[in-house]
Amino acid sequence: GVIRTALHNMDREAREHYSVVIQAKDMAGQVGGLSGSTTVNITLTDVNDNPPRFPQKHYQLYVPESAQVGSAVGKIKANDADTGSNADMTYSIINGDGMGIFSISTDKETREGILSLKKPLNYEKKKSYTLNIEGANTHLDFRFSHLGPFKDATMLKIIVGDVDEPPLFSMPSYVMEVYENAKIGTIVGTVLAQDPDSANSLVRYFINYNAEDDRFFNIDANTGTIKTTKVLDREETPWYNITVTASENDNPDLLSHVTVGIRVLDVNDNPPELAREYDIVVCENSKPGQVIHTISATDKDDFANGPRFNFFLDEHLPVNPNFTLKDNEDNTASILTRRRRFSRTVQDVYYLPIMISDGGIPSLSSSSTLTIRVCACERDGRVRTCHAEAFLSSAGLSTGALIAILLCVLILLAIVVIFITLRRSKKEPLIISEEDVRENVVTYDDEGGGEEDTEAFDITALRNPSAAEELKYRRDIRPEVKLTPRHQTLSTLESIDVQEFIKQRLAEADLDPSVPPYDSLQTYAYEGQRSEAGSISSLDSATTQSDQDYHYLGDWGPEFKKLAELYGEIESERTT
Repeated sequence: GVIRTALHNMDREAREHYSVVIQAKDMAGQVGGLSGSTTVNITLTDVNDNPPRFPQKHYQLYVPESAQVGSAVGKIKANDADTGSNADMTYSIINGDGMGIFSISTDKETREGILSLKKPLNYEKKKSYTLNIEGANTHLDFRFSHLGPFKDATMLKIIVGDVDEPPLFSMPSYVMEVYENAKIGTIVGTVLAQDPDSANSLVRYFINYNAEDDRFFNIDANTGTIKTTKVLDREETPWYNITVTASENDNPDLLSHVTVGIRVLDVNDNPPELAREYDIVVCENSKPGQVIHTISATDKDDFANGPRFNFFLDEHLPVNPNFTLKDNEDNTASILTRRRRFSRTVQDVYYLPIMISDGGIPSLSSSSTLTIRVCACERDGRVRTCHAEAFLSSAGLSTGALIAILLCVLILLAIVVIFITLRRSKKEPLIISEEDVRENVVTYDDEGGGEEDTEAFDITALRNPSAAEELKYRRDIRPEVKLTPRHQTLSTLESIDVQEFIKQRLAEADLDPSVPPYDSLQTYAYEGQRSEAGSISSLDSATTQSDQDYHYLGDWGPEFKKLAELYGEIESERTT
């Protein structure tokens, strides 16, 4: 039951499926034998025996000149009658004037060629391109190579479309130079942009500035010439970056931008100066010609207008007998002594005026003054001291003796402070113990506070008896029974004698149940009323009227400030 092909060169692309009816008979096919039949379906498998073919030999594609580089601009496809991997193919550009402008790749799923843009198009420069594109199978069957070649080619013409484009600058960026300190309105340079379209519209220019930017430059809107609007300083800003925008008059919405870098060139406008503040020291035991310090200079200008620096002394000044200056010819200078031995007791500070010039054209110079201190040094040149020892040496005291004296002074001050603190903190009791013979004597060892001290003592009784209108209780004890004060008429108080007044106060104290059960000594310092000049005491000044003016107390200095304030308050109360 072997099935074999009966036709030569069967073609799957012409017919893929066949049905065959097979019959089987017994008895060797003799008459009277039995038979059976079946149908066999046969499918032809594909082989790569058909090359790819483009449907057309010529194609045309329109691409606008505004197309972006890298974007897909078109597709092309070749047909292959085979299926599966036998129909896989690749596309390539084999010839044409657009090989450097376009590229082609293969989409494996759709088996299409994708045409992409490699470089920007310019309608005004070239309006069309021609490409020869080839499509070839990737899997070849050498049994059928005689049917080849298994590839095909076609020609593609690309038409570039004209688009209204923004102005195009002559350079992708500009670099310009201008000298610092140039006058306002100095021309820095010119930018150029043109309309790439065939219309060739006029172009206008302007500079993009932020609101907070300082405007150091402006540009002519018609010519693109850039000029300065302020005086430039290279030491402050050595480089400026601005953005110039160009637009067409016919279509202002079409804009193009370019960066302009402006370098500020240096002018020798800064004199040299010392690199820093120098602390120069000369030892008392210095020798003539000894280098005591090395100085250097700096210049804010560019390197071409700075070093090399020259150091020298001012020729118009008299020769300095103590120090001199030596230019080391390496942008440094050395300070040297002219004589031996310096003394701090004679002069502890010297001043040396120097001059410094730069290497610019024209050269600039500046003057500076060096301060040189005289110090005591060790034998190896180390500085020991520059100030205090100058006074100690004249007195013949050593450092150890000074330290001992200082310690003694500190100990004495500490003892005095401790003594004063103990004296202030010591308090004696108001009433002494009962064993003391002065058991009934109340002793006060506190200094009074003047008229403002109204808490410790009742000073009403010390005033004129005419001012004491009512009885005042003692403030050193708390009374248990409050007595009704005895009021006396004013005429009685004025006519009573001092002796009678004291007896009356003594009797009241003896009969007062609120006082302590022991004798109490009360002292009254009443001056009397018999003098025609009146009392000169200030104790009654608070209760009597007086025309005395106390404003002069404010002119007596800070020692009488408190007294002036006190009488100033009394005067204010009288006026109110």
